[in-house]
Amino acid sequence: MAISIKRSGVVGNLSLTPLIDVVFLLLIFFLVTSQFEEEERRLNIVLPSATSASPMVHRPREIVVDVDAEGAIYLRGQPTDFAELRRLMVAAVAENPANQSVIIRADGETSFQPVVSVMDLCNRVGISDYSVTTREGPSPAD
Repeated sequence: MAISIKRSGVVGNLSLTPLIDVVFLLLIFFLVTSQFEEEERRLNIVLPSATSASPMVHRPREIVVDVDAEGAIYLRGQPTDFAELRRLMVAAVAENPANQSVIIRADGETSFQPVVSVMDLCNRVGISDYSVTTREGPSPAD
């Protein structure tokens, strides 16, 4: 007795439309839920290079302070003075006393004094977790 095997036509008619819909929904979801920190990147600051630079990991409660080539201080893309910066840092430490952090983005051409002043301000208000951002590249001694 001969057995006949019938092939199904379902595999030949596989529709990709639901798969494409899911991909578009995932894309829209990630675009909507992503945080874009444009205010910290508005300024044209050329970061100094360091051989041991690591990528900056942004945590939700970080304060980003920019220092341009002339030594002017910016917070959220707006020029600010030390009194306003101190007020904001004191308020941030009051909300998050254990792990408040500050990232200092200084232009490579600026003098070191404004950077040291921001670091000193961090120490005075009780923020010990601060860092200076650099970009990866060869060191000037190489």
